[in-house]
Amino acid sequence: MKNVFLTGATGTIGSALVPRLLAEGDTALTLLIRARDDADLQARMAQMLAYWHYPPGDDRASRIRPLRGDISLPQFGVGDAGFAQLADETTHIIHCAASVKLNMELEQARATAVTPTRTVLDLGRRCAQARTLRKIDLVSTVGVWGRTPGLMPERRLPEVRDFHNTYEAAKAEAERVIWNEGADLPVTVHRPSMVVGETGSGRVMHFQVFYHLCEFLSGARTYGVMPELGYTRLDTVPVDWVADVIHWSSGHEDTAGQIFHLCSGPDEAISLKSLQQRVRRAWQSHGRKLPALRQVNRSLLERLVPVIGALAGEKARRALRALPPILAYLAEDQGFSNPRTTQALAAAGLPVPPVDSYLDAVLGFYLDSSAGQLAA
Repeated sequence: MKNVFLTGATGTIGSALVPRLLAEGDTALTLLIRARDDADLQARMAQMLAYWHYPPGDDRASRIRPLRGDISLPQFGVGDAGFAQLADETTHIIHCAASVKLNMELEQARATAVTPTRTVLDLGRRCAQARTLRKIDLVSTVGVWGRTPGLMPERRLPEVRDFHNTYEAAKAEAERVIWNEGADLPVTVHRPSMVVGETGSGRVMHFQVFYHLCEFLSGARTYGVMPELGYTRLDTVPVDWVADVIHWSSGHEDTAGQIFHLCSGPDEAISLKSLQQRVRRAWQSHGRKLPALRQVNRSLLERLVPVIGALAGEKARRALRALPPILAYLAEDQGFSNPRTTQALAAAGLPVPPVDSYLDAVLGFYLDSSAGQLAA
């Protein structure tokens, strides 16, 4: 029996991984889920089973063991006995859990990135001692390169000191922990770019930074005031492909020690100007009324945000709070190299999907959702 310990099952990537893992009839999953108590744990599991379309009595659901815990706590908060049981049973570890809040205090960001990485490595060593361990897959981010300009390579980090936010800084530190303290373990590191909904349906568990960016590009939140977008490109990937790659990697021990840049790459990433045109067409086709766009200097727009917020309602003010980090990203001339990843995944039958194969579905799913309707 293959026993996978998965963190982040209620998140964007983890929720897409679960059905792929359970499609293997000999796989059992232990899912670490944060919950207030056992009743809350069961309620969250019921919500996730519905998301995965697993009815009562489904064989796949019967192979899930929910485990109440917290990635920021020692031993994930499961105690000595629970941690020992995990070490005795686990053959594969997939660590997806993270907080993607961009404005956390640094110590809070470290608690949700660095601390759980060390705990995963500790669990891996104990599994290795118990002779159960076969593979560890850890989800990082291309953001570990911070504000480094140019084309980011598929290699271990040098000393990066300048980051957009504490999330990136903590994830970069977590990666250094992997290579400095986990060299004896069969670890693969995955660096996704901006993860969006599934190819075909556009479905996704959570609407994160990409969707805030699209609302901004529509012009609706800034009364049409927009910075010059220049030649900046945005690297995105659909969550189903990211989950397919991690699932494949978890089953191939020969990927240990590798870093995969799960991204479109510099040539295939969509330009912000093109994305803006696609967003505005989609918004208008869903009945959204959009203002005409008026370009201003980016620094001027940053100064205008408080003024726009004062003129807008409370809903718009809350939305505008996400704007400064987005403007910081738009200012960068940065791309993510992926030739080695592309070659390896093409050989595995997992070619990088072109943006046109999923973007319309992603935007449509968001606009049809309650979140998209509330943002109108």
